[in-house]
Amino acid sequence: MNAVFARPACHDALARLTDKHLLKSLAYIGGRWVANAANSTFEVRDPATSVPLAWVSQLDATETSLAIDAAARAFPKWRSLLPQERAKILRRWYKLMLAAKDDLALIMTLEQGKPLAESKGEIDYAASFIEWYAEEGKRLNAESVTSHLPDAEMIVRREALGVVGIVTPWNFPSAMITRKAAAALAAGCTVVAHPSSETPLSALALAELGERAGIPAGVFNVVTGDAATIVGRLCEDSRVRALSFTGSTEIGKLIAGQCAPTLKRLVMELGGHAPLIVFDDADVDKAVDIAINAKFATSGQDCLAANRIFVQRSILDAFNAAFKARIEMLKIGDGLEPGVDIGPLMHERAVTKVHEHVTDAIKRGAQCLTGGTRHPAGPLFYTPTLLTGVPRDALIMSEETFGPVAAIAVFDTEDEVIARANDTEYGLVAYAVTENGARQMRLGRALDYGMVAINRVKITGGPIPFGGWKQSGLGREGSRHGIEAFTELKYLCIDTAA
Repeated sequence: MNAVFARPACHDALARLTDKHLLKSLAYIGGRWVANAANSTFEVRDPATSVPLAWVSQLDATETSLAIDAAARAFPKWRSLLPQERAKILRRWYKLMLAAKDDLALIMTLEQGKPLAESKGEIDYAASFIEWYAEEGKRLNAESVTSHLPDAEMIVRREALGVVGIVTPWNFPSAMITRKAAAALAAGCTVVAHPSSETPLSALALAELGERAGIPAGVFNVVTGDAATIVGRLCEDSRVRALSFTGSTEIGKLIAGQCAPTLKRLVMELGGHAPLIVFDDADVDKAVDIAINAKFATSGQDCLAANRIFVQRSILDAFNAAFKARIEMLKIGDGLEPGVDIGPLMHERAVTKVHEHVTDAIKRGAQCLTGGTRHPAGPLFYTPTLLTGVPRDALIMSEETFGPVAAIAVFDTEDEVIARANDTEYGLVAYAVTENGARQMRLGRALDYGMVAINRVKITGGPIPFGGWKQSGLGREGSRHGIEAFTELKYLCIDTAA
């Protein structure tokens, strides 16, 4: 179980790691680095260059059960610790992450492709959830209930659920782990995490740092391999009392069905189809800055990305001209190169979908102002694209694109654009740019989204309840609501009669 794979990583940039022990190829179960019994592996490649990074252990259902066994054994002792003791361990984990930021960011850029500056920002963001929940775990207070019965004292308290399964995507390979795991660990739960097979190295590096921080054996486990096999086992095991998933709505529905027989607690952050509404009282340059950040961060591979941009008619031409100029200034290339804004997409399926959306929109009457083609930097690069006059029936207006394509439609009235923005099964985030204070308040109420950003893009973080309405998810991550998801209420009634 402790075999080390003979095939060496062969990407030249790995020589830049100052701490070579952060690059792991084995899974992490019960405080041990383990391989598949048959030494089965899968390859992780740099999407920018297609050069191999590592061959990672491909675990199966049997080893997933071993991870659940380890988490179940570790749970009683972990939950019995005082919250302050768990907080000390989490804070050490947080500090180790920040100290290793450069190495963690390098690993992330190599396996995910995002520009190195974005990767460093994600490490800060990911670590912030550990710091937040280290403190929030101390505030899971009991409630005193005013008794409705004579001679009775009543208490309601929150207690840890048990083993928590975590399933994370490839676009934010560190932050999606910590946002979930830190909340669960702070609540007193133990964790079995399954990272995307496209980006497992960031999760394994976090496990290494967690071990150094003193997270006890079995409390935090990382199981790498085939998603269907591993997630299926997490879903069917009754000892896994909650499952937290970030990914597509389609897969979320499948997981919910698989979890139904064991009635697991589900926390799901699913698809997004965010509108960005630009009113004619907006400063055009400011609106373009917001559009650039809302659309092209992580090369557009973000559930929070603005997928539909609605611009009021009187400023459409000015906005299009300024937006086109800014898009054409974006630098495309390997995320390790200085100044790169747009890296590769994750895989060929993503590139194909992006191009299908562009082709379909043009076929239906949209105009391509810039881009619209693959980029010569490599097979997984797509040129940042601006489409305008995109009709309602274009695929991009109903499906999440997950790529560097901005789709603009014109509107005339506030009521019209609110109706169009809400005309979707998704409800994760909506953006609006307007200087009208009364309109800002109206939009905050009228837009059917779990999160609404007015005149800004960056809104997430430890203190806020991240999540969506409708088919964009269940529950919330971050804030006190994020830790409460991994607890159960217990009511205690004590007879006080003499």
